[in-house]
Amino acid sequence: MSCNYPVNSCTEVYLIRHAEKDRTDPLNKNPHLNENGKERSLLWNEYFKNNKIDAIYSTNYNRTIETILPISISKGIKPIIYSPTNINYDSFFRKEKGRTILVVGHSNTIPGFVNGLIEKDYYEQINDTVNSNLYIVKKCPEEINHNVIQVHSLQQ
Repeated sequence: MSCNYPVNSCTEVYLIRHAEKDRTDPLNKNPHLNENGKERSLLWNEYFKNNKIDAIYSTNYNRTIETILPISISKGIKPIIYSPTNINYDSFFRKEKGRTILVVGHSNTIPGFVNGLIEKDYYEQINDTVNSNLYIVKKCPEEINHNVIQVHSLQQ
């Protein structure tokens, strides 16, 4: 995805769902990551190692914070806690203009966040077993591009 605009006039947003969570207690509404989730958080860290990230947004749950913790530590960025129900997408773009942002959320919030950014009802909720989606939104002054890829390993 490339825009033919000055770099600082475009905003790039990466959006992921939290990594695999511990499902041993179905009543636990705030589980931690399981071993596969911890491995995936390290995979995300490797994936973004050479990407510029200016800010990280996370919901206030163990699984989302733990997903981006390796990235947060390696980049020295404290996550900004957000509520998926209280996002004003115009304000978000104004605040983050020209920056590269990582957002972590949930199967029922990340597609809606992407749809809000692109102003279209395009992406459906993520299946509860899918933790590998990476949504990429790039907004420049006169255009917006978006896509989703699957990240299972670094050999893609």
